[in-house]
Amino acid sequence: MIAIVDYGMGNRRSVEKAFEHVGAQAVITRDHEALRRADGIVVPGVGAFPEGMRRLTALGLDELLRERAVAGVPLLGICLGMQLLFEASEEHRGARGLGLLPGGVTYLDTRGERLPHIGWNLVTMVRPSPLTAGLGDAAAFYHVHSLACRPAEEADVIGTATYGETFASVVARGSVMGAQFHPEKSSRDGLALLHNFTGICARVPA
Repeated sequence: MIAIVDYGMGNRRSVEKAFEHVGAQAVITRDHEALRRADGIVVPGVGAFPEGMRRLTALGLDELLRERAVAGVPLLGICLGMQLLFEASEEHRGARGLGLLPGGVTYLDTRGERLPHIGWNLVTMVRPSPLTAGLGDAAAFYHVHSLACRPAEEADVIGTATYGETFASVVARGSVMGAQFHPEKSSRDGLALLHNFTGICARVPA
């Protein structure tokens, strides 16, 4: 069972349908006990970082996500959800994040390209991970974002993309993982990544 966190931001139903397409049982929920029972948790997200954290905190989901991460439950952040995994963002007036991954979130240095970064972009895999198994050295995914994650530890970066600057597009540290792009909108390779995450969840002892 994969639980998709319902905090009112992000295309939750599209993520649920994508998981169902790869054979996973998925549920959209904000119920704490349902989230604790889940084999894996997905934090989707579209919108602003401060508002995302405000909503998670208001529902008590910030502490629950930290609790499940400490317990070793696989956790996948998608788009804004990946950014929320980090310690802080400079978006708007700034906000603290979940702090599950060391580092921050700042605006992309597009070097003249327009913001937001919208569209397909090649992600180059810089180190192996179960999350990206079978995707080869590079794969194209659909991105929509204006800010980028800045992991404090280079070893946490799994894949990078370039839009003006080169930025972290896939990250992972233990059971905590993130994709800056939308795998649910990224055709075959996006579904392959979600299939990989489903397999990671299935292999974790209950």
